Amino acid sequence: MSNFTPMMKQYLEVKSNYSDCIIFYRLGDFYEMFFDDAKIVSKILDLALTKRDCGGGERAPMCGIPHHVVNQYLYKLVSQGFKVAICEQVQDPKLAKGIVKREVIKLVTPGTIDEFDELATNKNNYIMSVYMDSTNLSITYSDISTSEIFCTNIFEMNRDNLISVLEEEVIRTNPSEIIINSNILKSLEKSVIKLFKNLRIIYTKVDIDHNFKSLKENNEQFYLDNLNNKILLFSIDNFYSYVCRFNVKLNDFKNVNIYELSDYLRIDANSRINLELKKNNFSNDIKGSLLSVINYTKTPMGFRLLNKWLDQPLLEIDKIVRRQSLVEELVLNSNFRNELEELLSNISDIERINSKISFGNCNGRDLIHLKNSLSSIPKMKNLFLNSNTLFSNIVSNIPETKDIYNLIDSSILEDVGILIKDGNLIKVGYDEELDLIRNNKIVGKERLIQYEVEQRNITGIKNLRLVFNKKTGYFFEVTKSYQNLVPDYFELKQTLTNANRYKTNELTIIENMIFGSEGDVVEKEYELFVAIRNTIKLNIKRLQKLSDMISFIDSIFSLSVVAFKNNYCKPTLNNEGILDIKDGRHPVIESFLSSINEFIPNDTNIGQKDNLIQIITGPNMSGKSTYIRQVALIVILAQIGSFVPASSANISIVDKIFTRIGASDNLYKGESTFMVEMKEVNNILRYATKNSLLILDEVGRGTSTFDGLSLAWAIVEYISKNIKSKTLFATHYHELIDLENIFSDIKNKHIEVIEDKENDDIVFLRKIMNGGANKSYGIEVAKLAGLPIDVINRSKNILDNIEKKEVEIEKDILKSSNETTSKVNNTIITNLSNINIEKISPIEAFGILNDLINMAKKDEN
Repeated sequence: MSNFTPMMKQYLEVKSNYSDCIIFYRLGDFYEMFFDDAKIVSKILDLALTKRDCGGGERAPMCGIPHHVVNQYLYKLVSQGFKVAICEQVQDPKLAKGIVKREVIKLVTPGTIDEFDELATNKNNYIMSVYMDSTNLSITYSDISTSEIFCTNIFEMNRDNLISVLEEEVIRTNPSEIIINSNILKSLEKSVIKLFKNLRIIYTKVDIDHNFKSLKENNEQFYLDNLNNKILLFSIDNFYSYVCRFNVKLNDFKNVNIYELSDYLRIDANSRINLELKKNNFSNDIKGSLLSVINYTKTPMGFRLLNKWLDQPLLEIDKIVRRQSLVEELVLNSNFRNELEELLSNISDIERINSKISFGNCNGRDLIHLKNSLSSIPKMKNLFLNSNTLFSNIVSNIPETKDIYNLIDSSILEDVGILIKDGNLIKVGYDEELDLIRNNKIVGKERLIQYEVEQRNITGIKNLRLVFNKKTGYFFEVTKSYQNLVPDYFELKQTLTNANRYKTNELTIIENMIFGSEGDVVEKEYELFVAIRNTIKLNIKRLQKLSDMISFIDSIFSLSVVAFKNNYCKPTLNNEGILDIKDGRHPVIESFLSSINEFIPNDTNIGQKDNLIQIITGPNMSGKSTYIRQVALIVILAQIGSFVPASSANISIVDKIFTRIGASDNLYKGESTFMVEMKEVNNILRYATKNSLLILDEVGRGTSTFDGLSLAWAIVEYISKNIKSKTLFATHYHELIDLENIFSDIKNKHIEVIEDKENDDIVFLRKIMNGGANKSYGIEVAKLAGLPIDVINRSKNILDNIEKKEVEIEKDILKSSNETTSKVNNTIITNLSNINIEKISPIEAFGILNDLINMAKKDEN
């Protein structure tokens, strides 16, 4: 490095201080990247990779981007998880003695993007702060673009539970960046960091400040209100201290929202994925998810709130009923709903415009969008007041914003430019001084026209004309044929082939009058714009309240539209544990059908003491998975305040939903499909309560038949004896139907199938019926899937042989028992007398009998 050029030494010094960042190093009109940064950036941004001499015979890989288009490149990098440090020239190159002074003036990370136009309009961009010690966890997360902050904490939990809760919250909020305390215990650190890496979330370790300096500076009241909760204060102080490094101004943020996990329906990380709440598991896209079905919002902020509702379904019936009642008002009043839709369609993303105003990033078009949005508010108020519905009560919560509308309307041009330092911002008549400056410009241009005519008459040069050039301004151009008529006060400035160009003192005075006015106009317009923006900023709390109200109304509107269009019903709610759904439907699957009537509805009744667990048997493709998932989705919809896809529904409030669905592996964790399945089941058995809803699909199928059957049997037993959750257990193991005879809270259900024995075929009716199935129909399903007929026939022969072999085994056991001595028989009879035969299944009976025979033989020997 000692032989490197001064510039390259400066670059490497900057890089050493920001080693985890890509350095955008300003060189003239470009930002340049070097060495590994250049290799990474050139690949991601598809830039040409060149080389630059850095001294000592070395050539450094290099690529660059023009400074005036930096944002589009910068945020593409950041969106892929990179941190970027902007290293700017902070000295005029003309005044520099030696190398130009440069400093990092800005850091940009995935969670601290402050140019909100670069973000997806309808998605939150969260940064999360995590504090963990041996038994406690606190989480703070914020979307800087919407000025929201949320935080929660969990006390006195074991290590596995802490990790589980953290994973649940990370999956739920999907942050783009995480910061975590650097002093995290080594026993926790490995699991936590592995979680972040597996989810491809950028993370940074930060040191704890036990004095809470940043929190006190930014939100002293919150600090004082929560002095007794140091665990919570650690995560929010870490958040404040981290984001303040990025020049993020937190003064105008909304109040910190403290939430408890126990306030909402808990849906663990696996269940959110399995139920495809916000994206489908095939393309990882919103289409095909529950969110896509219920989203009819008209504003980006409404969509973001609906998203939050789906993340955190409610537990309090009163709060749910409030949402329900508002949805019902719109469902029953189509005219009201249609008028509201039109008004909402004219409202922009006020929430993000508010934040741009607070950050000083808004432009003239943002204010025009705000003004146009505010123009709909009086109309909305009148609509509510005239509705004679529950919505009329909302009017009192909508703040008055006429003064803000009038300010923007009187000042900002409708066709305002994007760049606020280029003029074309302020209306004529708004400011007297600005109008005078503009008048000077007009007077100057009028004088210019007069002066041209005067000089043509005075000089006698008939083709004398004024010409404008951006570099040299205005001048007279005289062709060679009229050179003899050029007066002495014409000063030669440029000689051309066929003409010469001249200036005069008067022309210079007029020119200064025009150009000076133009510069003064731009400067004055910018000054006025900043003043207007600051005036609006003083009223930002009102605008934040307004955006919250519009978000709420839009989300209610969305739920009303889906209820009306898809013929959903208003569910009754209870706290008695009963789920009673008539003609329930799967909201996502039916949305892909050409008509709602194509979907085969099913009833669900569960939750009574003698009906807590339902064993659902039937073949593949018959509809078991669809049925059990639709029950979970109906419960979730009910608890966000939505209507549900059914003819009627009485829904018990559920505290947690757990699912074990599908076959998937975690190869990056070194875990097989079956290991993943058993870990998910373990999580369910440890954390489910009697008020939870369990959706279990084909548990045990990842291992050998008898291993899997044994596990499935034991799992159902455990739920019945220890947890007593409402459980829908779909399975191919039709042997499990014997559990109904053993446990009083288990009921058998099956998917109805018609066998066409004449054509060796089956028909799925997709109806849930009482009782259990005694056959899996696997070969018949394979035939429907189109397997070659030779495979089908051979599989039937193999199945016959297996079944015959099982019969032979049973005969051998019986023969063996007949050949034993009387002592053996007596031993068997004695042991059998201690067993309640009515409480065991046939499969258990064979196993017990075999064990007793072996024990008796051993005793005889």
